[in-house]
Amino acid sequence: MSIENSVTLQRPAKGPVDLLVIAAEHSGDEHAGRMVREVMARRPGTVVAALGGPRLAAAGAELLKDLTASSAMGFAVVAKISYYKKLIAEIVRWIGEHRPRAVCFVDSSGLNLRIAEQLFARGISVKAGGTVKTLYYISPQVWASRAGRRFKMAEHLDGLASIFPFEKDVYADTKLPVRFVGHPFVAADYAAPVSYDPNGPVLLLPGSRRGPVARIFPVLVEAFKRAGGAREAVVLYPSEEIRRVVEAELARRSAENVTLVKVGETSGPVKAAAVLTTSGTMSMHCALAGIPGAITYRTDPLTYAIGRMVVKVKFIGIANLLLGEEMYPEFVQGAATPEALAKELRAALEEPARRERTAEEARRLRALLNEKAEGSAAEWLLHESGLT
Repeated sequence: MSIENSVTLQRPAKGPVDLLVIAAEHSGDEHAGRMVREVMARRPGTVVAALGGPRLAAAGAELLKDLTASSAMGFAVVAKISYYKKLIAEIVRWIGEHRPRAVCFVDSSGLNLRIAEQLFARGISVKAGGTVKTLYYISPQVWASRAGRRFKMAEHLDGLASIFPFEKDVYADTKLPVRFVGHPFVAADYAAPVSYDPNGPVLLLPGSRRGPVARIFPVLVEAFKRAGGAREAVVLYPSEEIRRVVEAELARRSAENVTLVKVGETSGPVKAAAVLTTSGTMSMHCALAGIPGAITYRTDPLTYAIGRMVVKVKFIGIANLLLGEEMYPEFVQGAATPEALAKELRAALEEPARRERTAEEARRLRALLNEKAEGSAAEWLLHESGLT
């Protein structure tokens, strides 16, 4: 069945739904899965449905549709605009019919804020006089781009849970209730997917979206080859779609000493001595682990041009943004060349000063994220949805 014809959502199998969670990206699915698992532990019998991915399903939510299987951004979203319009309309219809106590949107602002707006416009949400609370976990980066979104969010949403301590102040001039619930990557029970080992392999992290992966992975492979040495490389991939893209590129280049590992399918963290990574969630994991390396990113020219117009921050890597300096040197679009990245990789592997600086910045980053939270995301969700 084509993607355009697969938007119809099933009736909930367990009867009336307490919570609907919507997480369209792999990282959002991971964070939402941890939140739902705690919700189930705190309030057994809670009926949760989800539009997300395998982590939400594993946590006990009824997966109505796997949104992570077709996540897209930028020009790729434009190319699928008809599909996303149909998907949003179907989600709003389903919520209007089944009336969960609350909808919890997780990240993915391009999709989720449009759904929230439609729920408001149709009088379904509490803010519009309806019965369904609209909540948001993991704030869109309004402090980086399109800051004016926060006023519409305050109009359409009942509450927001942030993972960075400074985000409460960002919304201070709105009437949106914001609670800092801590960053999931520094939670006591969080199992990091990577760790630093000076004798480990090189990590190549091309991302989770097919288009950008197809553009950047050839550069990562070539940089690894040019860096020389006898090191092995490990590619962490989030989905079978990305695995196929990576395998095809490795075959074309006859690349050796490269192992593919699916995220979340190892018994412990993947050890690494250095990393070449895109600017997504995995770059944050590497930063907190103190793995030295560089950030790189390539997207289609139209998406990049639009991004340059709306993004008002100095860095693309979240660790760099939080620290206010380049923990990881950034190479974007034309600057992302095999020569430049090979040079950074050699420095990360061979220069003690580089390794020591990365370790110190990792300590600073962990301290920043470890500010005392106002309870967990699950506690916030249960309270705001009236299930406590």
